[in-house]
Amino acid sequence: MSTMTPSMSACPACSAAPAAEALANRAAIKDAQIALSLPQIHCSACIAGVERVLSAQEGVEDARVNLTLKRAMVRAAPEVTAQHLVEALEAAGYVAHQLDAGTIAATQTDRAGRDLLMRLAVAGFASMNVMLLSVAVWSGAADATRDLFHWISAAITLPTIAFSAQPFFRSAFSALAGKRLNMDVPISLAILLAVATSLWETSLSGEHAYFDAALTLTFFLLAGRYLDHRTRAVARSAAEELAALEVPHALRLQALGGAEEEVRVSALRAGDLVLVRPGGRMPVDGVVVQGTSEIDRSLLTGETLPVFAGEGQGVSAGEINLTGPLVLRATAVGADSSLHQMADLVAIAESGRSRYTSLADSAAKLYAPGVHILSALSFLGWWAYSGDLRMALNIAAAVLIITCPCALGLAVPAVTTAASGRLFRKGMLIKDATALERLAQVDTVVFDKTGTLTAGTPVLTNLAQVEVQAAQVALALALGSSHPLSQALVQAAQGALIAPARVEDIREIPGYGTEGIWQGRAVRFGRAAWAAQASGGDARGLAGTAAWLGIEGAGLHGFAFEDSLRAGAEEAVAQVMAAGRAVYLISGDTPHAVEALAQKLGIAHWMAEALPADKVSRINDLTAEGRRVLMVGDGLNDTAALAGAHVSISPASALDAARVASDIVLLGGDLSPIPEALDVARSATARIKENFRIATLYNVIAVPVAIIGLATPLIAALAMSLSSITVSLNALRLARGARK
Repeated sequence: MSTMTPSMSACPACSAAPAAEALANRAAIKDAQIALSLPQIHCSACIAGVERVLSAQEGVEDARVNLTLKRAMVRAAPEVTAQHLVEALEAAGYVAHQLDAGTIAATQTDRAGRDLLMRLAVAGFASMNVMLLSVAVWSGAADATRDLFHWISAAITLPTIAFSAQPFFRSAFSALAGKRLNMDVPISLAILLAVATSLWETSLSGEHAYFDAALTLTFFLLAGRYLDHRTRAVARSAAEELAALEVPHALRLQALGGAEEEVRVSALRAGDLVLVRPGGRMPVDGVVVQGTSEIDRSLLTGETLPVFAGEGQGVSAGEINLTGPLVLRATAVGADSSLHQMADLVAIAESGRSRYTSLADSAAKLYAPGVHILSALSFLGWWAYSGDLRMALNIAAAVLIITCPCALGLAVPAVTTAASGRLFRKGMLIKDATALERLAQVDTVVFDKTGTLTAGTPVLTNLAQVEVQAAQVALALALGSSHPLSQALVQAAQGALIAPARVEDIREIPGYGTEGIWQGRAVRFGRAAWAAQASGGDARGLAGTAAWLGIEGAGLHGFAFEDSLRAGAEEAVAQVMAAGRAVYLISGDTPHAVEALAQKLGIAHWMAEALPADKVSRINDLTAEGRRVLMVGDGLNDTAALAGAHVSISPASALDAARVASDIVLLGGDLSPIPEALDVARSATARIKENFRIATLYNVIAVPVAIIGLATPLIAALAMSLSSITVSLNALRLARGARK
C-alpha cells in the first residue's frame, strides 16, 4: 500500500420535473427577500412541511420551496429576519442556512432555451404552411397562380428567416468578424442563398422556388441546436454559487458584551467583533475571543467530527457553529476570506475545463472550409462552362444546402440526449453537453471520503458491548444534545428499544459534551478528558471515533462510532478497478479514518488531511501524467477539484456549489450507477463517431450529385432531411440499450 500526505496539514422523483419547478419559482425568486438553503429535504412531504412552518411565521407573505435546488424563497415584511426563519425551521427539525437571494436570482434564468424554443416553433409553423403552398405548385399550378403562391411563400418565409435564423446569422457574423470560420457560416450562406435564388426565380416567373427548403433547413438546424441546449442543466457558475453561500448579514458588536448590530457582511472590516449564534455559519475568517463551542468543518475540510472551538481558535468563513455562541475578531473579510479564495480556485479550474474541444468542434474545423470551397468551385465552374449565372447560382445553392451540416449538428445532441435519458432512468443527471465525451476517456477515478464513499453520518458500533445501565444514562444525556455523535447514539439506542435513565439537571457544555445528575452522582457524556474528570477513569481500548460516559465513582464507558459506507460504494469501487481504471481516495479527514476506509475498499492510493488546494494540485499532477481524471465528491472542499477534473460527479445530497461544479449528478444515494455511466459514455462516443461516418458517407454520395447539377435546392433539402433522420434513428439505438 502506498500513502500520500500533502505538504500541509436525493431521489429521482425529486428531480423528475425541474423545468416545472423552475418556472414556478422564478416569480418567487424575483420578489423574494430571503433565500434559505435546505440541504436535507428529500420529498414532497418536506416541501409541505417547510412551507407550512414558514407560512406560520408572523410577517411572512409567501414561501416557496424548490426541491430540485433544495432551496426556499421567502417574501416577508422588513422586520422578519433570516435568522428567525432558520430558527423556526430548525425547531421543526429542518436544517436551514441563509443564502444571498440577489446572487441566486442573477443565475436562475434560462432565456437562451426559451429563445431557441420560440424560434423553433415559428420556423416549424411557417414551414408547414409553405409546404402546403408548395404542394399546390407541385400538383400543377402554373403561370399567375404559381407566381401568386410563390409570392405568398416569400411573404411568409422572409420574416420567419429574419427571426428564426438569427442564432446562426449572429454566430456566423461573429466568426467572420474574427476572421475565422465555424459551422454557422455555411449554414447561414445556405439559408441566404436558398432565399435569394427563390426570390430571383419568383421575380422572373420561374417554375422553381425553394422557400420551403430554406424553412425546413432552418427548422432542422434549430431542432439540433435546441437538443444540444436541453442536454445541459441550467449552467450556473459554481463560483457564483459559492458566493451565494456566504452569509449576507452578520451581528457586529461594538465591544465585548456590547450592543448587537445587524449589518451586511460587506460592511465588516478586519478587527471587527462578530457574534455567531449556535447553528449559524461563520461570515468571516477570524479568531475566537469569547465562548466555547464545536464547529462543523465537514463541508470545507471533509473532517467527519466537529472540532472544538475556544478562545484563540481560528475559524473560516462557511464553517458552521454547532453548540455555543462565539464572538470572533475578524481577520479576513470579503475577497480576502478563505471562502472567496476557494471560489477563485473554482473559477480557475472552470476556465481550464472550458478549453476542452468537443468532437463536433473538431469536425467543424475541417468541414466548414471544405463546404465553402466546394460551393465556390461549383459556381465558378458552371458559370464558366455555361455562361448562365442563374443556373450556376442554383447549383451553388444546392451544394451548400446538401452539404449543410444538419446531420453533423444532430450527431452529438441526438446521442447525448438518448444517453442522458438512459442514465436518468438509472438515477444520473447529465448536466454538461460534453460530459459523456469526457467521461468516455476516463482512466483514473478519484473519490472523496466523507459524504461520498461514506454517508457522512456516524453510526454506533459497540452498543451490544456496553452495559445496559451505562447505555440508559448515556441515552438520557444524548437526548439533550444536537451533537452528531449524540444523535447517532439516540438513533441506535432507540432502535434497540433502550429506555433513557432518569437524569436530572441536564445541560450541554459547548465544546465538551452534556452533563447531569443521576442517582445523586455526576455524569458526563462527551470528550474523554472531560468525562474522566467526573469519573476518575482512563479512556482506553477504543480506536478511532469515540465518545465517553463518565459516572462518578464508576469509571468510564466508551461508545465507538464509525462512518457508514454509502450504498453501492463497495460495488462501484470494485467494478471501476475491475475495468482497469486506477482509483484514488483523497480526503480532508484524519489519516486513521482515511486509511481504514482505503483498506476496507482495497484502494491502494490515498491521501489524508487534504486541503482544497491539495486536492486540485493532486488532480493537476495526475492530469500532467496524461491521465483523464473523474472526480467524485460532495463538499465545499471538493468544489475546485470537481471543476478542475476532466469530468466530475457529485451526489444529489451534495452542497449546491459542489453539484453546480459537477458535470453529472447522482439523483439517489447509491453509487453503483457510476460504472454503468462509464460504459454508457463509451457507447455514446462510439455512436457519435458512427453518426459522423454516416454524415460523411451521405456527403460523399450527395455532393457529386449536386455538383453535376442533378439536385435542385429542393431535392437537396429533402436529402439533407433524410440524413438528419438517419442520424437521429441511430442515436435512438443507445436509448433502447437501457431496456435490454
